[in-house]
Amino acid sequence: MHGSLATYPKRCSAASRAVWMPLWKPTHFLQCCPSSSSPASGKAERHNRSSEACGKLRRLATRGERSTGDDMSWQSEVDELERQTALAKEMGGPDGVAFQHGRGKLTVRERVDLLADAGSFQEIGALAGTATWEGDEVSGLKPSNTVIGTCRVDGRKVAFSGGDFTIRGGAADAAIGNKGQFAEQTALRTRIPYVRLLDATGGSVKTFEKMGRTYLPGNSGTNVSAELLQYVPVVSTVLGSVAGLPAVQACLCHFSVMVKGTSQVFVAGPKVVEQATGRTITKEELGDEKVQLKNGVIMNLANSEAEAIEQARRFLSYLPSNVWEAPPVTDPDDAPDRREESLLSAVPRDRRKIYDPKKVLNAVLDKDSFFELMPLYGRARVTGLARVNGVPVGVMANNPKFNGGSMDIATGEKTIRLIELCDTFHLPLVYFADEPGFSVGPAQEQAGIVRAGARVVTTLARSRTPYICFVMRQLYGVAGGLHQRGGDGLYRRYAWPSTHGGSMHIEGGTAIAYKRDIENAEDPDAKRAEIEAMLQSISSPFHNAHAFGIEDIIDPRDTRPLLVDFVEDAWKVVQTQVGPGSGPSYRP
Repeated sequence: MHGSLATYPKRCSAASRAVWMPLWKPTHFLQCCPSSSSPASGKAERHNRSSEACGKLRRLATRGERSTGDDMSWQSEVDELERQTALAKEMGGPDGVAFQHGRGKLTVRERVDLLADAGSFQEIGALAGTATWEGDEVSGLKPSNTVIGTCRVDGRKVAFSGGDFTIRGGAADAAIGNKGQFAEQTALRTRIPYVRLLDATGGSVKTFEKMGRTYLPGNSGTNVSAELLQYVPVVSTVLGSVAGLPAVQACLCHFSVMVKGTSQVFVAGPKVVEQATGRTITKEELGDEKVQLKNGVIMNLANSEAEAIEQARRFLSYLPSNVWEAPPVTDPDDAPDRREESLLSAVPRDRRKIYDPKKVLNAVLDKDSFFELMPLYGRARVTGLARVNGVPVGVMANNPKFNGGSMDIATGEKTIRLIELCDTFHLPLVYFADEPGFSVGPAQEQAGIVRAGARVVTTLARSRTPYICFVMRQLYGVAGGLHQRGGDGLYRRYAWPSTHGGSMHIEGGTAIAYKRDIENAEDPDAKRAEIEAMLQSISSPFHNAHAFGIEDIIDPRDTRPLLVDFVEDAWKVVQTQVGPGSGPSYRP
């Protein structure tokens, strides 16, 4: 410290003096604060020191130490903080909470308890709300209808926001500030996953009355929501009726789940629909699970709120906290060299018979590790997350139980979502292929199957995550070609002995390619059968392997050991790809 004590008041503000003065010796305090009768009193006045302040300094100087008495304690304010925090935790009051429970729903704070590891919840903005003042005392506090904060999920920090339906049904006019956007920015800046606990009705015209004006809608909030998708895992749990912006937020995520019987998602509710269209309709007809699971708006279904939040926790367990990290590897509890005898007969010899692809997945992946995504949408393909020797992977398989496993528009969209998810968060992609080709017919053409197929082709071509395919049965046409990826990136392929394929199916292509031969034959049906038998005889995968058109035909029982070997190589590649990817960015 430089300069004399006499110059100190000139050099420092009052706040600075409060910090530094206790460091001076008692005699210096006496010099600094002379009595009013002292000749130095004029100087004290020029420095704007009151006699009361000087008296306090003298008392400190006399003691020679900082005060530790009650006059320096902020306990009363801390007590008031705790009291107001307790008021905020009452949410919409006993009646509002009882109404929520009466509808079979949990409160937002009960939901947070299910999401968070015990004792890890740290609330942000707990006192944001409308206070009732009596004099200089707060007699009541109606909190904002959004609860935000951070917590731990399986030991990892996440940010979250939750709508409080007990306060104005979560409507926007009961919001204080933009807490939801603040929570999203917290996730973005801290590079941690973000979870939404959605139970809100969105905008309200009462906001106009509150503001004293109308306004033009903006998109600053949704810009942050979209940016989040490129950097951190985002989960939306739909735990009630959501409309407007909360409905859109239900889709602005990497994983979404709704609760059977108590959740609905729609742009606008029944009253708005009736006003706009004249049609009377229920909220269930507008957007319950029967609607929103089948059209792909929401990915998964849960039977309870507890199950929905558990699904959210499980989804996050496969992903890194952000794109700058590799996925979390766990200690494997399954033998890497396990060979399942059931795989030898998993695919029927009769090509017209179907099988359950999930049995194949369970026989190859780490036991009990498969977590299915979008099971009720695009059902001709099974997609999900799993582990292979402890390493998280994305998984897809054709499902011949639905439409023969062929790719329609919904199946293509489902495939794109998985590829983009894997590229964003560095998950190796595993494909169990049995692709008959694009779904055909006027309905598909009218819906735009060609453009949908082009989108899948483009997405896979841009993908750089490690990719492996096990060809289980058939590969035909452009859709069949998607089992392979050229260009950069680790890629590997194996074929089972049941493999066959080509640009077209023999049965359908024969009538076109051999039309004249068949028409000119004495017995057209016999000629067709003869040609088809000839073509079938050369469709054996061994012919393809002889020409190195297939790298390796394998014993199906070796599928898991070979997959484990690939994932070991893939893991090395993945660690060089951390950071925002050069592959396809994620779109909801």
